[in-house]
Amino acid sequence: MDSLDQQLIAQLRHNARQSVATLAHKLKVSRGTITNRLARLEAEGIITGYTVQLRPDSQPNEIRAWMSIAVSGNETRSVIASLLGEPGVARLYDTNGRWDLLAELRAENLKELSDILERIRLIRSIQTTETSLHLATYRT
Repeated sequence: MDSLDQQLIAQLRHNARQSVATLAHKLKVSRGTITNRLARLEAEGIITGYTVQLRPDSQPNEIRAWMSIAVSGNETRSVIASLLGEPGVARLYDTNGRWDLLAELRAENLKELSDILERIRLIRSIQTTETSLHLATYRT
C-alpha cells in the first residue's frame, strides 16, 4: 500500500459513504483512480467491507480492547500506516513511555478479536504488544 491507498482508507474510515467523486476530489485524483484503487484493495483483502460508526453505548455486547504496541527502531510511521488500514482498529494514539502506540480495538466476538490480534502481530516492525480487555466505562 502506498500513501494514496492510506489516504483513501483514512477517508473511508472517516465516512465510508462518501462517493467516488467526493473521494477523488478530496484526494486530488481522478474518479477512475479511486475506482481502481478500491477494486484492488478489495481484491487483495485489505478492504474486507464497509461499516457504520455507532455511538459507543449503542452496542453494549461489543468487545473492546486496548493494545499497547512497541515498535522496532524508527519504523513508527510505517506501523501507523499499516494499523490505519486494519478494520479492527477503532482508534490509534501515539504515546510515550514504554509503549510507542496505543490502539483501541473493537470486535463482535472473541474469535474476531483473536483474528485482529493475529493480523496486527504480523505487521513488520512491531516488536511486542500487550492487550487488555475493556470491561467498563465509568466516565466519558
